[in-house]
Amino acid sequence: MLVRVEMIPESCDRNSLRPALMERKIINIGTGNLCAVTEVFGREQMASVRTRTLAGTVGFGVIAAVAPGVQAQGLVTLQKLSAPLANELVGEAVANCAQKGYAVTATVVDLDGARQALLRGNGAPIHTLDNAYYKAYSAASLTLARKEDSTKAVADRMSKNPATTVPQTPLPNVTYAVGGVTIMIGGNAIGGIGVSGAPGGNFDEECARAAIAKIQDRIK
Repeated sequence: MLVRVEMIPESCDRNSLRPALMERKIINIGTGNLCAVTEVFGREQMASVRTRTLAGTVGFGVIAAVAPGVQAQGLVTLQKLSAPLANELVGEAVANCAQKGYAVTATVVDLDGARQALLRGNGAPIHTLDNAYYKAYSAASLTLARKEDSTKAVADRMSKNPATTVPQTPLPNVTYAVGGVTIMIGGNAIGGIGVSGAPGGNFDEECARAAIAKIQDRIK
């Protein structure tokens, strides 16, 4: 659980705090008695301690385990393309399609669905800005549970599902249109690229895959 411990004057007069979430204890730290107020937030544990004196305020923070047997959650490290490489990737995708006579937009997102890079090719229709993002977003999200590598793989799987009368809940930014490809390292997804504007999603996907192939040796 997450807790906050604040050292305040001995009176413990904190009526504005909810008693159910507080524990109060008088302690002595050598400079006088202080009241330790502990607030419980959740499973992990963290304590920040602040002491107030007449001359001023001295602040310091500590990480503490306030209950035995509970471990801190720690940090999670997520990989994603660097900004220069993400920009190079969309440039390669747009250039590849342009060589074939297709005016497209390409977008790269990380696993949070945040845009890392976007490039609208000369003459690409305005709707491609949104559509490329939806494809990239979906390639970085819908594919994760089954280790799929594209929006096409998701669409192919769903087309084989039994018919149902249960309506699907619409999700923002999600599309099953072909043209979104998952960016992967060692079989693990780190983001997605979406391409829109070619005369068919299969051509969008070809440009996306060609672009990934150009940078593949730098994301191993």
